[in-house]
Amino acid sequence: MIIEAVLRALSDPTRLRIMRLVAAMELAVGEIAQVLGQSQPRVSRHIAILCDAGLCERRREGSWIFLRLAGQGNGAGIEGAIRSLLETAEDADADFGALCVADRRRLSAIRAARENQAQEYFAAHAGDWDELRRLHSADELVEAALARALAPAPLGHLLDIGTGTGRMAELFADDAIRIVALDKSPAMLRVARARLQHLGGERVEMVHGDFASLPLEGASMDTVLFHQVLHFAQDPAAALREAARVTKPGGRIAVVDFAAHQREQLRERHAHARLGFEDRHMAALMEQAGYAPASPIALDEGELVVKIWIGTRHPAERRAA
Repeated sequence: MIIEAVLRALSDPTRLRIMRLVAAMELAVGEIAQVLGQSQPRVSRHIAILCDAGLCERRREGSWIFLRLAGQGNGAGIEGAIRSLLETAEDADADFGALCVADRRRLSAIRAARENQAQEYFAAHAGDWDELRRLHSADELVEAALARALAPAPLGHLLDIGTGTGRMAELFADDAIRIVALDKSPAMLRVARARLQHLGGERVEMVHGDFASLPLEGASMDTVLFHQVLHFAQDPAAALREAARVTKPGGRIAVVDFAAHQREQLRERHAHARLGFEDRHMAALMEQAGYAPASPIALDEGELVVKIWIGTRHPAERRAA
């Protein structure tokens, strides 16, 4: 019986802690092992039991395995009831709650260290970022395809997340009412500011900020762009939810990134947190954030396939329902 497998899976305190860790975001198995202070093979055995019970799902990305809650966190069925029960247990059981809080604190420290490593990489390569991009794809073809994909509707107020050297802001400056060029790296912003200084502050605003917590008001942007940025996100779902928060109803998001691939060197040498995205995964991420995804566009002229995913923000009445 399904319920027997579920109850057996939840009979171990380590598995309860794993369930609470992945309740907020998809995590690599190695991250979970670090947080729990256990060997990866031991953690993998616990994960196998959770997956066999239908409580969690694995996703392979190169040599890494990611774990997420089953059902994409929709709150339905047994999985949703278990999530609610564990939330209540964390509040009601002081010992269990303390363990969960400590686990999340350790996870935050691990992620902060990785983000710092990525920021060091960004700063080191700020001057030649465009050149690095050209090594992976034909930028001119991608830019033309992106412009065509966005052409049917006005760009309005455009947010360029992870502006880098400012190339996207420069490309769309004549078509947008105003552009907010945002980047977490001060070194990148200095390069972008030098590149875009001829446009003037009334057309392009340079903003220092993180895609995990955008320093913008809700429903303030007509178009949001992630150009070769989302693969740096430790939690792409959270980045898209934050983008959705600032997108007006009927506004659009455009994600330009690599299709799923197996080139581990991009993770090791270029700080990529994700080895591209599958169409199905991206569609699910957009839907969960509140966008209606369109059919993806593929550009396969380079060694790595580049995809353009466009989504339209659902109207306010649908989001409230």
